[in-house]
Amino acid sequence: MTRGSRTIAVCSLAIVIALQVVGIVSHTSLRHVVQTLPLWFPILLGFRRQDIAKWVALPCLVFWLGIMTLIWLFLLGWARIVSGTFTPIEIAMTLVIGASCLAGLGEAGRWRTATHPLVATTLTMLFAFLQLLAFRVSMLPSIASR
Repeated sequence: MTRGSRTIAVCSLAIVIALQVVGIVSHTSLRHVVQTLPLWFPILLGFRRQDIAKWVALPCLVFWLGIMTLIWLFLLGWARIVSGTFTPIEIAMTLVIGASCLAGLGEAGRWRTATHPLVATTLTMLFAFLQLLAFRVSMLPSIASR
């Protein structure tokens, strides 16, 4: 297994696990299952040593790093884009997610793939859309309250 694919898979899996912990603690498990659906693709592709794992992971890693940054800015009192109350476990999970995103993005930056640029761009845009869609669907009242 190439280092890049394994690292992408492990980082994506760490994000999924941390978000599931948040779901259990906050009693919003279904919401977090829906939010993490796009991350299963880089997990599976990465463990199967597929170069495209990098391109499907990139938008998910950027998205979750952005969400964690907004949470940290709120917790520090610097911005109110995100609001809410966060337990110590949830705060710890934001650190795990953020560190996993940074590690995955760092590895993606070093990993050179043979993927055609058009395929890479298309996959990245598709998974950016899918991650945003999964997040939006997770906020629907029928899912958010479960």
